[in-house]
Amino acid sequence: MKDKLNINEWSEEDRPREKLERLGASALSNAELLAILIGSGSTDQSAVELMKDILKDCNNNLNTLGKMSCQQLQKYKGMGPAKAITILAACELGKRRAATKAEERPQMNCAAAIYEYMLPKMQDLDVEEAWALFMNQSKKLIKAILIGRGGISETSVDVRIILREALLCNATIVAFVHNHPSGNINPSKQDDKLTQSIKEACQTMRLFFMDHVIVTDGMYYSYYEAGKL
Repeated sequence: MKDKLNINEWSEEDRPREKLERLGASALSNAELLAILIGSGSTDQSAVELMKDILKDCNNNLNTLGKMSCQQLQKYKGMGPAKAITILAACELGKRRAATKAEERPQMNCAAAIYEYMLPKMQDLDVEEAWALFMNQSKKLIKAILIGRGGISETSVDVRIILREALLCNATIVAFVHNHPSGNINPSKQDDKLTQSIKEACQTMRLFFMDHVIVTDGMYYSYYEAGKL
């Protein structure tokens, strides 16, 4: 009679990969995270059980695990060269991450900062592009994404995409940017209408719509600075 279940026979909520997808990596134990890396255990143990045994011999200390050699790891049944190398590579990446400073996010606290950030992306374009910038509460950039690309005088923008992306990255502040290839810095009636639509949509979702900046090569127009937001 079979005593042990393979991981793929566990209930879905207990499988490491599914658990990570559902709850995030922080919800998993060290053994579960390592089990995802090695993929399988032995005929006697699941990947999780194998990693629990190895970690136990390391006093459950990841630094101690990282100091083991491939040969030492391969003494455990079910731990071949490829799995051992994968574990040691992961431990090395962990050390390198700990030694690396967090990436500094650009500060987007005014229209000029937004313009300086977007100008290299837009100054040589011969068609209009529309971008959305997503910031945290401190007005530091989380990400900037291209929302639409069109012709010489206009581009189509789906406001729903802006809201979706803001929610996905947990942004609290949104800015909208597009360029005028013609060099004319003045907003059009269509620009005004789109600005109002984005503002109303952001208000509905409790997002702060910081600004709509129009970029040309050498100048910008800010709806906020013009008192139109």
